Amino acid sequence: MRALAVTVSNRAAAGVYPDRSGPVLVDLLRRAGCDVVDGPLVIPDGDPVEEALRDSVAAGYDVVVTTGGTGLTPADLTPEMTRRLLDREIPGIAEAIRTAGAAAGVPAAILSRGLAGLAGRTLIVNLPGSTGGVKDGMAVLGRILQHAVDQVHGGDHRPAQNVGEPGGHAGSASG
Repeated sequence: MRALAVTVSNRAAAGVYPDRSGPVLVDLLRRAGCDVVDGPLVIPDGDPVEEALRDSVAAGYDVVVTTGGTGLTPADLTPEMTRRLLDREIPGIAEAIRTAGAAAGVPAAILSRGLAGLAGRTLIVNLPGSTGGVKDGMAVLGRILQHAVDQVHGGDHRPAQNVGEPGGHAGSASG
């Protein structure tokens, strides 16, 4: 799985402070079995996010994970820029990431407006901009990433481990 980590931060992109969440994201993507050669790409929020996502889809990345720009400030536009590219949203991923953050003791995790979905054959997921938000989000994403990418590429369902009933799935998104 080819993956790209994108840090969305106006201040980190301007050199005001170093990117802290991007390197954590790269490490966790690699631990999840991704080939991360490029990045983290550090960009300001707004139109540069849309441009970077379009470029990554055109480059054929299987997975693009952003960190940052998902909050409530007027400058947080990553979900809006992401939505412009998505052909199909996958709300369960974003919901699970918010739920995991809240369960980890961060009530403000539910304020993240991050999205997840498909742009062509590229899975795009928005994570919060903190290192903790990246860790909590990747704890969810890492468990389903390979299966999701397999599905995007036409793969069949694999038997689930420890999910729902013995020997079966608790539910199936595609039937």
